Amino acid sequence: MDLGKSKVLIIGGTGYIGKWLVKASLEQGHETYVLRRPEAGFDVEKNQMLLSFKKHGAHLITGSYNDHQGLVKAMKLVDVVICAISGVHVGNQILLQLKLIDAIKEAGNIKRFVPSEFGTDPSRMADALEPGRATFNEKMVVRKAIENAGIPFTYVSANCFAGYFVGGLCQYGHNLPSTDSVILYGDGNQKSIFVYEDDIAAYTIKSIDDPRTLNTTIYLRPSANILSQRELVEIWEKLIGKQLQKSCLPEQEFLNIIKVKDYAEQASMNYYYHFFYQGCLANFEIGDDAEEASSLYPEIKYTKMEDYLKQYL
Repeated sequence: MDLGKSKVLIIGGTGYIGKWLVKASLEQGHETYVLRRPEAGFDVEKNQMLLSFKKHGAHLITGSYNDHQGLVKAMKLVDVVICAISGVHVGNQILLQLKLIDAIKEAGNIKRFVPSEFGTDPSRMADALEPGRATFNEKMVVRKAIENAGIPFTYVSANCFAGYFVGGLCQYGHNLPSTDSVILYGDGNQKSIFVYEDDIAAYTIKSIDDPRTLNTTIYLRPSANILSQRELVEIWEKLIGKQLQKSCLPEQEFLNIIKVKDYAEQASMNYYYHFFYQGCLANFEIGDDAEEASSLYPEIKYTKMEDYLKQYL
């Protein structure tokens, strides 16, 4: 471990993006701690993952959101806290971070807090459709609490996780790219931004000791990965040497489909609507009050989506 680097506590380390963050923190030489909640011992897969973290040099700390003093004790061991708990379709899960904020305030030593965002910038989603908007609203509640408490922070807007969107060529409910046909949302030309999870974690960890990212938002916008759904399909077609049969799903038809789904599916499909019909990820310029990660850290050789798609050949 590099003694000049911050000590990092990752909460939600066994979650989807959390495991990538643990890996990146260790690879970049940080002394890394992972919160192990007591209930993890009953989940064989999570327990094995935690043991794997330990094998690779991470420290495991048992703690719970309901154990305030235990959280304070954990905070005092580190300099940076990164939260990666999932907020998707889980009522008030994101708001558990308010308990972390209370512990950070009492500990008094944390130099940077990275709350659980890692997707769309919630400050730009006030007009998002319900029920998906609830998650954005909760993230803004957390932001307000962080800033009111005077806790140093970095917000990470990573846009579309490649693992969720790219394999299925952005089609909801698909995880593997078809070699026959594809449904395009609208005309398929709205730009989105796709980032491999390994790169999301690498950029996040790189930012935690950087004064340029203190008390600001970093957007992950690697230039080669700012693509429309149609462009992503064309990359896949080039790789397989075949044209897919394409059909277009009009906006109103997609909205009608959402209406008959259950709560969880409505929330998921809302993201697809905002990304691929409205283009909410790439239809604005980053202002002077924010930073772009691939420009800050050109030494990170991010994965282009053409290379990402090759794994499916």
